[in-house]
Amino acid sequence: MSPVSDATLADPPETGANWGAVVALSLGAFALVASEFMPVSILTPIASDLSISEGQAGQAISVSGAFAVITSLCLSAVTRRMDRKHVLLGLVALMLASGTLAALAPSFGVFLVGRALIGVAIGGFWSMSAAIAMRLVPERSVPRALAIFNGGNALATVVAAPLGSLLGGLFGWRMAFLCLIPVAGIAFLWLLARLPRMAPVQLTEGGTLFGLLKSPAISLGMLATALFFMGQFTLFTYLRPFLESVTGVAVSNLTAMLLMLGLAGFVGTIVIGKPLERALYPVLIAWPLLLAAVGLGLIAFGASLIGTAALMIGWGFLATSAPVGYWTWLARTLPDNAEAGGGLMVAIIQLSITLGASLGGLLYDAGGHVPAFGAGVVLLVFAGGAAGLARLRATV
Repeated sequence: MSPVSDATLADPPETGANWGAVVALSLGAFALVASEFMPVSILTPIASDLSISEGQAGQAISVSGAFAVITSLCLSAVTRRMDRKHVLLGLVALMLASGTLAALAPSFGVFLVGRALIGVAIGGFWSMSAAIAMRLVPERSVPRALAIFNGGNALATVVAAPLGSLLGGLFGWRMAFLCLIPVAGIAFLWLLARLPRMAPVQLTEGGTLFGLLKSPAISLGMLATALFFMGQFTLFTYLRPFLESVTGVAVSNLTAMLLMLGLAGFVGTIVIGKPLERALYPVLIAWPLLLAAVGLGLIAFGASLIGTAALMIGWGFLATSAPVGYWTWLARTLPDNAEAGGGLMVAIIQLSITLGASLGGLLYDAGGHVPAFGAGVVLLVFAGGAAGLARLRATV
């Protein structure tokens, strides 16, 4: 990889591993994901305090998602001559500004500006994640680094909603946002101290965002990624109404079951690193197929509380750890264009989640959980098939 400016900037030695910086990135990921989904559990008090409807308050999540997609597609080109350390620190600073604006917002408009800033931080942070991990640890350790990085994501999905609900109930919804600011501040200072200076790199031939898709192996890998996330969220988005109406889970037990799913996902991100180091493509093929089997199990045994609980553990383990596999694939397939590829992948993932949730909603309203979950299963099977085709075309 060739620097385009400032020859004094250098990557860390390939023989070493900067695990302190990796853990700091994981903390940053935790703060980002917790900030992104915090409004879900405090939507009602936000709407009441800002004198808006709950539907309008829900747009705070849509706004952050839209800005995440735009940023992921544009960041690499806009910052192509900047030290990557400075870019990353700038994104974390935006997270701090976002939390402050959201917590102190006197109006809905200011609140939305804060949510737009968190969207920019999310899109940029995730699009750079694989490229940064590749420059902090040796190649053989990249899957482990990405697993640690995604561990912050998994932990945030476990605690963000209940923590937001608890803090919002005790101290008000603004305090829920304010409590994340110190976490982001610690991540900023930690990254400032531990991240090395990292030169920008030139794109190789065909390294533009959509030029990458001219490669069959890359386009098939991105297709596998899109199908996986679309299939996952066609089913997962409607898991709560399924648990309440089909399994008959009481509201008092629902939080415990969802927490169990989240904890299983956290464990999954911890243990998947080693299998990915040894057998990347078998994992990319097997994980969607296993998740499809879990989906079939929910259709067949959804009325059983014990059976559904066991399947939920399996879903959490597989669904939360799988993204580590796709990011590892990106790092190995595009070692010289990881930032452009990361931006494209973030945009594809966000779009796939939206399409999956929309498809699942249409099917759930039309015929209940069976067609919605069935469509999710089919998409997951196709995701495993696309990964198999990508393996045949791969050169890694």
